[in-house]
Amino acid sequence: MAEPKTSELMEKIVSLCKRRGFIFQSSEIYGGLNGFWDYGPLGAELKRNIKECWWRSMTQLRDDVVGLDASIIMHPKIWEASGHTSTFSDLMVDCLLTKKRFRADQVEPQTGTAYFYTGAIDGGAGKESKDAFSVLVPAGKPPESARKAAKQFYQARGIENPALLGERTEEVKDSTRYNPENGSLLTEPRPFNLMLKTYVGPVESEDNNAYLRPETAQAIFVQFKNTLDVSRQRVPFGVCQIGKAFRNEINPRNFTFRSREFEQMELEFFIRPDEVVQKLTGSIASLSDAQPSPLVPQPNWGWELWHKYWVEQRIRWYESIGLGRDTLVEYWQEKGELAHYARACVDILFKFPFGTQELEGIAARSDFDLTQHQKFSGKSMEYFDEEAKAKYVPHVIEPSAGVDRLALALICNAYCEDQAPDEKGKLESRVVMKFHPRIAPIKVAVFPLLKNKPELVQKAKAVRDLLRPHMSVFYDEAGAIGRRYRRQDEAGTPFGVTIDFDTLGEKGPELQDTVTLRDRDTMKQERVRIGDLVSMLLEKIR
Repeated sequence: MAEPKTSELMEKIVSLCKRRGFIFQSSEIYGGLNGFWDYGPLGAELKRNIKECWWRSMTQLRDDVVGLDASIIMHPKIWEASGHTSTFSDLMVDCLLTKKRFRADQVEPQTGTAYFYTGAIDGGAGKESKDAFSVLVPAGKPPESARKAAKQFYQARGIENPALLGERTEEVKDSTRYNPENGSLLTEPRPFNLMLKTYVGPVESEDNNAYLRPETAQAIFVQFKNTLDVSRQRVPFGVCQIGKAFRNEINPRNFTFRSREFEQMELEFFIRPDEVVQKLTGSIASLSDAQPSPLVPQPNWGWELWHKYWVEQRIRWYESIGLGRDTLVEYWQEKGELAHYARACVDILFKFPFGTQELEGIAARSDFDLTQHQKFSGKSMEYFDEEAKAKYVPHVIEPSAGVDRLALALICNAYCEDQAPDEKGKLESRVVMKFHPRIAPIKVAVFPLLKNKPELVQKAKAVRDLLRPHMSVFYDEAGAIGRRYRRQDEAGTPFGVTIDFDTLGEKGPELQDTVTLRDRDTMKQERVRIGDLVSMLLEKIR
């Protein structure tokens, strides 16, 4: 089938997300709340599977990473130390006509004829406005559209029947000073702090200010010494966390991609400073010295190789849940793009229908965070390295991923339209979500061939109960078997088990206690003994 256009494809994905219970607009019956989303039954399972896969790969399959679950609201001094209260802001602009707000760096450049006005007067009412206004008219649109917008601007300022003053024009190219939606002039950019403020205690005062955390990382730095003391770890080691974060985004957009409430999966991996590595091993391995992938950590690794190692680890993990390298872009930030404390940062991007956007950043953050908290708290963040016989503040490599962005990427990547035969063998369009079995919300669906045959239903429920302790199972007996297959295809269920009359032994003992196992992607079916189902399916979904 022909591939849907980008905007059309995204509309289909959003529609399916609501129809099948992946994602709902938050507070929908009250008109919704921009930038907030709820996950339905399938979406909740998908997110849980993503987080469990990440957590298992980070902690249970490694000896050098431990976990943390910290509070959302922390001491406000933490955000002062991290720089969030002073620098965690975006430049914001407002449309002078509609008051709609935009992030200044996301305004699309506009070209056309700019009409400028010095003010307007209503002679009959004796009113005058000296507020200057400008509107951009693209090529091909009549000048009257500019005058109409200008009159709306002055009417909003109390000039009921405005006569426009001082009209002049100027050709403008690639300007970001105008609203792409209506051509109106935008305000001058001004900083907008992205942290959501609240109060702790019964009195709303400056003394009781607090913030919903804008990231999960800072809690890990603050608990560095406590975690180190109880976990019996030694540098290099990591601490990871999954949790909610909040950012008061100016303009949430692209479905769940940019939201005001979201979940993060972050690792802070603490390493020796290069000078300590040099002292301990006599040299620092360079990127050119590294063996071909997979990289295996060595005592003489400095920050560069540790950074490269974690970039490779993260891409391999994405591959393990169904995002191939052909869907990802590895973007190494230029020097001018780096945060002031970062030595390097790699963004792992995904090719969404609305553009290639960031899924995860892997940053070499030096010792900035621990040093800042040491300075602001007055508590030492130094680590004594017995092997190196040196005391130092560890440096950090930070892989930071968004759960919601990843869920959206997996949904977009899984969405597929193809042709499948109906009950009569006629080809019809089929929507199928080709999730990797490891993260699919439902692993297997169980169907009795007919619901009005008690012996089939009884056997199907027995198979369901056999599988349920080991994986997520959906039981469905309503409708024609082909329609039930289609419903599970849209849910992304990789396997379907059908109990038919052969299962009951009606065609001979050789097929008794066997079922039909259907593959979602190929639609091929095979007979499998019920006694082999658990082990066979576990092998496929793990």
